[in-house]
Amino acid sequence: MPESLSTALRALAERLSGAGVPDPLVDAELLAGHVLGASRGGVQAAAMRGDVLSEADASALHALGERRAAREPLQHITGVAPFRSLELAVGPGVFVPRPETETVVQFAIDALLNAAEPAPVGVDLGTGSGAIAMAMATEVPHSRVFAVELSDEAYPWAARNTAAVDNLTLVHGDLGTAFDELVGTAVVVVSNPPYVPDEAIPRDPEVRLFDPATALYGGPDGLDVVRVISKRARQLLRPGGLLVLEHGELQGAEIRGILAEDGWRSAATHQDLTRRDRATTALRP
Repeated sequence: MPESLSTALRALAERLSGAGVPDPLVDAELLAGHVLGASRGGVQAAAMRGDVLSEADASALHALGERRAAREPLQHITGVAPFRSLELAVGPGVFVPRPETETVVQFAIDALLNAAEPAPVGVDLGTGSGAIAMAMATEVPHSRVFAVELSDEAYPWAARNTAAVDNLTLVHGDLGTAFDELVGTAVVVVSNPPYVPDEAIPRDPEVRLFDPATALYGGPDGLDVVRVISKRARQLLRPGGLLVLEHGELQGAEIRGILAEDGWRSAATHQDLTRRDRATTALRP
């Protein structure tokens, strides 16, 4: 007998809840939307109407639900991740952009919007999927944005996401040496670097099992890449330019110390919407 969508959603939400998925009903509706080619709202409306799943769609939804119950990231299953106004292609080998980074990138966007230059330069060091660079380039269309990614696995995702953005230049290289041609010109340098200490084990299976290690781990104290960025960003920025760093909630004080030692001024740590320290900014003298 054909299964109603509402019954399938309830069963899938219960399965995901039992597997420890944080928002089981939301994920169930999004997976159903992926199968049906519908928005989450469309799925909710269809369930309220009493729509019935075809045998093929019911089977597909069950298979995707089992993958999610194994804690494979929802974004890997659907192939997309929302970020601000964007929808980014993601999958194995690239860090899935997080909602908290949406607030971090606002500092960089504001710096570009407030710059006096007719075509202000923004740089994203270690772009991953291209999320931060894409947000800057699309929300400040008169800017020139440059992004670099070292990982052979992540770079193709960034290339796919940024291909159609005319004011964005992507390179495959090392963030510590990229963009010699920009030295002394950037208005803002922003990065969400790997900052998890090598010995720390992320709690969430989605992170621990599926996010690439190169995007997570940053040395014994998690700040090895931050030290590289501090030095490189000072070279890339023009006087008064802004550095924006995302980091863990307990790392703000140590990062401010690194920046002070490197000669930055006005270093300040900012909270995200959950009131956790999330970003530190500083100005190039």
